Amino acid sequence: MTDTALASGTSAVKAAERGSMQQAASAESKFAEAALDAHKRRGLQLAVRARWIAMPVIGVFLIFINPAWEMLYYQGILLLLCLNGWFISRAGRVGRSRVELALIFADLLIMTAGMVVPNPFASQEFPVAMQYRFDNFQYFFVILAAGTMAYSWRTVIAIGVWTAAMWLGALALAWWFASPLPGLSEAARAAFPWDPHLLAFFDPNDFVVRLRVQEAVVFVLVSVTLGFSVRRFNGLLRRNASLTRERANLSRYFSPNVVEQLSQNDEPLKQVRSENVAVLFIDIVGFTRLSAEMDPRAVIDLLHEFHGRMEREVFRHHGTLDKYLGDGLMATFGTPVSGVRDASNALACAHAMRDSLEKWNRERAKQGKPEIRAGIGIHYGEALLGDIGANRLEYAVIGMTVNVAARLENLTRKLQARIVVSETLAEQVKAERAEPELLDGATRHPGQEVRGLDQPMTVLAWG
Repeated sequence: MTDTALASGTSAVKAAERGSMQQAASAESKFAEAALDAHKRRGLQLAVRARWIAMPVIGVFLIFINPAWEMLYYQGILLLLCLNGWFISRAGRVGRSRVELALIFADLLIMTAGMVVPNPFASQEFPVAMQYRFDNFQYFFVILAAGTMAYSWRTVIAIGVWTAAMWLGALALAWWFASPLPGLSEAARAAFPWDPHLLAFFDPNDFVVRLRVQEAVVFVLVSVTLGFSVRRFNGLLRRNASLTRERANLSRYFSPNVVEQLSQNDEPLKQVRSENVAVLFIDIVGFTRLSAEMDPRAVIDLLHEFHGRMEREVFRHHGTLDKYLGDGLMATFGTPVSGVRDASNALACAHAMRDSLEKWNRERAKQGKPEIRAGIGIHYGEALLGDIGANRLEYAVIGMTVNVAARLENLTRKLQARIVVSETLAEQVKAERAEPELLDGATRHPGQEVRGLDQPMTVLAWG
């Protein structure tokens, strides 16, 4: 029985580990897919804008080259490409999309037909082979370049292969069905009888197949190169999405201030140093009695909502959540990097916590739930900061300043106050000159005994 139970327990642990790994992989995949989707959406928007800029520029350029009414044929093709680009942007998504691929294929087909098929409105008759002599193939690079902003590496390579296939396929059809204009080839042979290469180049009826194949091969090579470049970029994007996910997970356990320092430096918290900081403690008054009358699950829900509300105020006022303390928490202001209004931020946070509790209690009263009271204590002074962990990070703020802040929070019961701060903190708030009105409405209590201090201290309290 013992061996069976042990084997069962081991299997359960392994199954739990596999489940955890699968969940982590699933979460990472979701982040990566979201990052790729956002990248593609932005890329498609940029590609459409680039097309809507490039096509009018090309249209104006064509009119500059040949200011004739027959050029409206090519303007219509450019307009059709702009419209198809808009359809592509609407159909685009991460993963395979047959509609998107069909629109891309139509895009290339429109361009190929526009370049190879003679203009039906042209006033002069040109040999079909001359359509390949106008260097129009270079415009395909505009489509390819725009494709790298939005498409996957496979689609980029497919654009290269499809373009080459259409270009050479049209060449084969033109060579097979087109009729050469009489007299032109004879004139070329009479002019260049000594060099067959010059003859082929200057013969208007010659398609110069070698150059057409060269265009197609170079285009495919460029598309493959760009495709693998896109693949490399997408890999970097996935890794960046993984880092974003890790940072998001880290921010669930550390304050944004600490996460920022961790992300920017290799060992930002290793150096132990002394700094002047503001330390805030908040604790629910009478929690033991309150929780004794509640269901355990309701107690957890209460703490979750209380911590959530208080945590938001800490982060909103540029504080660092040091730790949760059961039914309370400890926050510091001026860590890991000191600021010019740390004391003011701490006192503003305390007032915001009190307001948040009042709003919450109004909601609880409508639900017939008891009022939640909390005491807040703040002190300002020198504390020791740094990482006291070995392998697991434990960013600590320790010293008498922390102890005094905790004692001031306990003093709220005696003074029947919600916020109690040291006179040292009040003087620092005045010195910072950020929000001196934060001290309005305070009651001064001199000669207060604080455990751990040899001399009584003066405190300020708000009810």
